[in-house]
Amino acid sequence: MSDDDHGANAAFLDAYDAVLERWPVRVEPIDLPSAYGTTRVNACGPADGPPLILLHGGGTTSTMWFANVAEFARRHRVYAVDRIGEPGRSLRGERPLRNVPDLLDWLDGVLDGLGIESAAVCGHSYGGWIALTYGLHAPQRVRRLVLLDPTQCFGGFRVGYLARALPYLIRPTASRARTLLTWETDGAEADPAWLRLYGLAAEFPDARIVTGKRPEPGLLRTLTTPTLVLLAGRSRAHAPHRIASAVARLLPHAETTVLPGLSHHAMPWHEAADLNTRVVGFLDRAAT
Repeated sequence: MSDDDHGANAAFLDAYDAVLERWPVRVEPIDLPSAYGTTRVNACGPADGPPLILLHGGGTTSTMWFANVAEFARRHRVYAVDRIGEPGRSLRGERPLRNVPDLLDWLDGVLDGLGIESAAVCGHSYGGWIALTYGLHAPQRVRRLVLLDPTQCFGGFRVGYLARALPYLIRPTASRARTLLTWETDGAEADPAWLRLYGLAAEFPDARIVTGKRPEPGLLRTLTTPTLVLLAGRSRAHAPHRIASAVARLLPHAETTVLPGLSHHAMPWHEAADLNTRVVGFLDRAAT
């Protein structure tokens, strides 16, 4: 690793820690070894609370839940996971995550390492796709699902969004990441510490996201897990009302709401109080 790489990595880790220090709850870092590497999990909340796994969106790290964890952790034991191969404090091992079966096997191992037989699983954006895919893979391990503006689950991306994202996808830089964020969120004010980390994460060395197909409609109709789908009413990533119609058709038992005023990227942290209340209410209600 060159001196420049060392410096970039140190800056990223400093920025990561700066956001984590702003979490309004005490955080317990947990490192879980596996053949894929070492997974960092940031845990908080009562040790005997029902487990809640949080899966971040692409390029955002587990620190992205800074506006949500205070409410989520009042009753639940929260485990915010950094995925191996993506920006964060998880470290790659000898066996890379190459495909969807590897990704699901890795997540099985995370739950095993935490001593969790089953948990509620909440994911945002790409993390929502992982949460849903995992719920279909191991329904006995997922008590309930929370999907926050999930992508590639019930519909595709808007062409206009992909066109805007293309420069960032071809050559990710901090400037291009922030440009996309500003456009998609219509300039919603972001936490400065997280915004710095978000830019640095775009330049994380050799980041690799494992993607897969949209779940088959027939498979989706077999899912009986209690599910909450919250969609961003001003999302530019996809058409929220069209996605809501698809959810109603494919997961008729799911509770689905389009939240006006929220964009896709800013959904977890922009005016988060309403979202937090809905998620906690769903989790508490499903537990009774």
